[in-house]
This record gives sequence, C-alpha cells and structure tokens, in this order.
Amino acid sequence: MFSWAPIIRCKVTLHVSLGARLRQIDEAMTVLYDSPIFGPIHSRRLGVSLGINLLPHDGKCCTFDCIYCECGFNHDFVAHDRMPSRQQVSDALRQQLQKMQQEGPQPDVLTFAGNGEPTMHPHFPEIVDDVIALRNEYFPKAKVSVLSNATQILRQPVFEALKKVDNNILKLDTVSNAYIHRLDRPVSSSYDVEKLVAKMAEFDGHCIVQTMFLNGEFEGKDISNVADEYINPWLEALTTIQPEEVMVYTIDRETPAHHLQKATHEQLDAIARRVEALGIKCQVSY
Repeated sequence: MFSWAPIIRCKVTLHVSLGARLRQIDEAMTVLYDSPIFGPIHSRRLGVSLGINLLPHDGKCCTFDCIYCECGFNHDFVAHDRMPSRQQVSDALRQQLQKMQQEGPQPDVLTFAGNGEPTMHPHFPEIVDDVIALRNEYFPKAKVSVLSNATQILRQPVFEALKKVDNNILKLDTVSNAYIHRLDRPVSSSYDVEKLVAKMAEFDGHCIVQTMFLNGEFEGKDISNVADEYINPWLEALTTIQPEEVMVYTIDRETPAHHLQKATHEQLDAIARRVEALGIKCQVSY
C-alpha cells in the first residue's frame, strides 16, 4: 500500500502524497523530502516508516556527497531555508502520530532520515528525547531509527543520543579512505574511517552497520566495491565493531552519477554469507 511509485516526466518540482518532492536534473531523478515529517513510506529494511527530516525542505545538508544519493549532488540542491526548530519537529510529529492513531497505518518505525545527515542538527540530542517520548505516548511498540553516515559520532552528545534509539544505523561502505573519497566524498578533509570504526566499537554492539555495494564507473574510474580487496578489510572492521546486525544493500532509485550499476543478487548473497560466518546477523536488500 505504501510502495514508492511516483513518476515524473518534466523538469519541475512535484509534491506527492508521501511528503516528498521529485526533481529531474540532467535526466537523473532525485528526491527531496518535506520537513520535518514525511511519509509514511514502505522501507525495504524497516517496514512502515514515518520519516523525520531535520534538514531544510528545499535542499541538502550533508557531510557526505555520495555519488549514489537519491537526493542528488550537494551543489545541485543547496538549501536556503533553515532547519526546523526542535518545537516545530515536536509539534509536527505529534500531529501526524495523532492522525495515524485515528486513521492508520500503525508505524513500524519512526526514522530520522531525509535531505542529508540528521545528526548535523544542533539540537539533535534533544529532538531524539522528544521523539522517544512521543513514540512512547502514541505507538510504544514502534522503533526509533536513525539513518546516519556516522561522521558525527565523534561528537559525544551525538554519540550519547544514538545510544538511546532502537536502531542506530551507521553507514560504512568500506574501510578504505581513498575509496570513500571516491564514493561517499566526505566534505571534510579530516575524515578518518579508522577513527570512526573505533568509535563504532564503543557502542558495545548497539549499532547496525549499513553498507552500499555497487558496480560501475564514475569519472572514468571503477567504483565497484564487491571485490575481496574491499570486502576483507570491511569484514575485519565488523569483527571490531561487533554490530547487532549488518544491512547490505544496493542501488534502488535513480542516482545523480551515471554509469552506476546494482550489485547482483549473487554478489550480495555471497557477502551476506561471509558476514553470517562471523556470527553477525545480516539483512540483504536487493
């Protein structure tokens, strides 16, 4: 019922019932989400998900500039509006939860996601507390999830806030700084994946590692990360982090970079078997 199936045929911004807007730039379709609440949508990994977007509705704010991001490249969607305030998030979430309580559906999860990196919001820790309280009031069985690229976990208030949520989902596409600068393209030159892996381990298992696997080229260079040279060090990092679960997935929607290709079912299944051989649960999304 809540599958994602909008269609766009011209270069304009459209409003759709899920609270998202689709834009087409250079023949690549991208998605921007309304703030502060969007959905519910059906997530491949989480079920019926009510989205919480702490970023501006009119553009991206992210510490990565991933070449596969459904929201497009950062420079194509510069945000001009402000981030929603803590009170705006709380009021909008309460209103939507009341509506869902009366009309349905029941959410499986309340998910911090949207137009970039949610932990960039200056009041992210306080908003996490508000969301947990509202979840407890309206849908106590629902989970609270955060989809994060993990770049902010070195900030202790963010780290402590993530320890409170049910699904602390952290991106780790490889443990190669050089490759991450080609694929995820951190906006800070100080990005250091080894420091982040060490900090992930400090969650003492209360985290889920999410990894994008894909094939193809970007700027004339092979961008595939399904070979052993990437997988073996990544598996070693998992043994250090000891997450409660690993989510491996591949491209699902249009990407701003051309010539990217999905990882095959066989590639993803083979990777998942290697994760499970470590004694770690692995979920695969094709």
